[in-house]
Amino acid sequence: MSGEALEGVAQPPGGPPADEDGAWIDLAQHETGFARANGLQLHYLRWGRWDTSDPVLILIHGATANPHYFDDLAPSFTDRFRVLAYARRGHGLSDASEPYDSATLSDDLCGLMDALGISKAHLAGWSMGGNEVTAMAGAHPDRVDRLVYLDAAYDWADPASVAMLESMPQGPECPLSSLAEFVAHQRALMFPGIADSGRVEAFLRNLAVVQADGSVRSAMTDAANEAVYLALTSSRRDYTMVSAPALAIYAASFWGLEHGDGALRARNRDWETTYVAPFRFASTERIRRELRDVTIVDLPGTHPDLIFRCRDEVVVAMREFLLQANRPEGAGSRPEAP
Repeated sequence: MSGEALEGVAQPPGGPPADEDGAWIDLAQHETGFARANGLQLHYLRWGRWDTSDPVLILIHGATANPHYFDDLAPSFTDRFRVLAYARRGHGLSDASEPYDSATLSDDLCGLMDALGISKAHLAGWSMGGNEVTAMAGAHPDRVDRLVYLDAAYDWADPASVAMLESMPQGPECPLSSLAEFVAHQRALMFPGIADSGRVEAFLRNLAVVQADGSVRSAMTDAANEAVYLALTSSRRDYTMVSAPALAIYAASFWGLEHGDGALRARNRDWETTYVAPFRFASTERIRRELRDVTIVDLPGTHPDLIFRCRDEVVVAMREFLLQANRPEGAGSRPEAP
């Protein structure tokens, strides 16, 4: 159950931050543990029955995030898959150690799979998680079945991406005086259209560490944050090395263009038109050319909230795509419930 280490696996002191009265409890139906991989302790969550031979689906979060990003999505696959998400190095409860380039991150993933006895898996990455997805499929094709890019089929080191990221409009500064204020700010920024806060609560809480005076700081150190950004904007992807079938799901916009005050909405619209939309179009054209077998799906939603706002659509597309790997050659498709 959530919050309990797997048998024989050490849990570091502390844990997910709680409200001032300590009342909040993470009720997500996952196990949590730590594994030694590539010289680091990596924290992971897993859902479903792991005493089966069901195929494994590994979910990889993006830069500055944590594996609780998938708490809302993962249960939709446990009837047919063993589902795993982990904190990348420098993120969440995993060890922080440079470097953060794609080759090192894929070695982390390979080491985690070895530690947990996973010989082969489907990989699904969100945002920067697409770096591991791509690098792992290129370097270790025998360990990878199918790939899913969750608004992640972008080469973040492309000069157009760097220009986009460096010109991103800045909203109000995040308050750090209390966990409640921090979480409320992040929810309004990333998930303004998600009415049920419980779907994102654990993810947002695990972005912060509560200090002795009740104030918070980012769970990710400044040094790790800077190193990850440098790696993000310098690790070019090589899609031509990928032979695995891929599903690329794209969100309609980066930020919610209908939220925030009038000035921020205007800045976001201008940024989307000038930088994001052309980069998205060029990215889709590139993967059409360079990935050998790719299916592209466009959905509403934004970069942060895609798998929440469009969860049902994402689940249907992923299940239909991933379950093709288990069908006999020539078998027809059949509808899959989310």
